[in-house]
Amino acid sequence: MLDPIHLSALVASRICHDLISPIGAIGNGVELMMMDASGTSGQEMALIMESAGHANARIRHFRIAFGLCALDQRIGRGEVAGILRDLAAGGRMKVIWDSPQDLPRRDVKMAFLGLMCLETALVQGGDVAISMGEAGWNLTASAPRIKQDPALWGGLARDASLDAYDDIAAGHVHFPLLALEAARQHRSISVTGGEEEGALTISL
Repeated sequence: MLDPIHLSALVASRICHDLISPIGAIGNGVELMMMDASGTSGQEMALIMESAGHANARIRHFRIAFGLCALDQRIGRGEVAGILRDLAAGGRMKVIWDSPQDLPRRDVKMAFLGLMCLETALVQGGDVAISMGEAGWNLTASAPRIKQDPALWGGLARDASLDAYDDIAAGHVHFPLLALEAARQHRSISVTGGEEEGALTISL
């Protein structure tokens, strides 16, 4: 019988696969139009180019975070850094990534889901440092304001329990997905910090 979680990952992979090429083509087309001095103003073209680039980065990010990852799939640090660089361009969140050169894609999937959780808490933007050591991933966000919703973060803190996510909204789906992925990889999740400290850390 087909696993529903596996099926959902296949759907996510299909959507990202089908969207990434046309969005990339939009970016290429706008770049060609910017080389032509006539027509739309430079500011308008720059805005379209920035939006297309951000959409492309989001889809590449979602493809890893939500898509299917086989056990033997690998991904290079350079590719990950490129996704995060494009994702942060023009945004309010900066990400510093520190990891070995070659990584299992499943590990990066879990880190990307954790990053999305931290992004939810950074209501005014901030900085995120992600590093991988012998004990696993360590993701730390620092910002002037951190909004840590107990209904979302509590499910991670209780040994990746899914009980807290019965009525989860689409915009917060990365929380139960992180819990599921951690359980699948036999890893525990710990969360420290919060609004008073101005920092929030997820250890995987």
